[in-house]
Amino acid sequence: MDEIDITDFRKASLRVGKIIDAQEIEGSEKLLKLTVDLKSSKRQVIAGIKQFYKPSDLIGKKVIVVFNLKPKNIMGYESQGMILAASNENQISLLTPDKDIEEGSEIF
Repeated sequence: MDEIDITDFRKASLRVGKIIDAQEIEGSEKLLKLTVDLKSSKRQVIAGIKQFYKPSDLIGKKVIVVFNLKPKNIMGYESQGMILAASNENQISLLTPDKDIEEGSEIF
């Protein structure tokens, strides 16, 4: 794996977001359409977590979002960020703050 320096890392703007809506994407086995409140804006994020999370379990969950990622079209939906998660062969775990912190808070 290539090493990066702190300047490269600082290019990513990471923020706390709160999932306020989650829906299955018809025709996809993996994708969910999430609406994430980041205080200054609400973003639509397409996430490949359907096999591990039910939409109803995600509402109200605080997550870490890559805020300044270029939008990308996925299965006809614009994804305006990325939710951070850890994974291994059998599971995915969303990265969440360990305390109740306000949406939009920056990760540094």
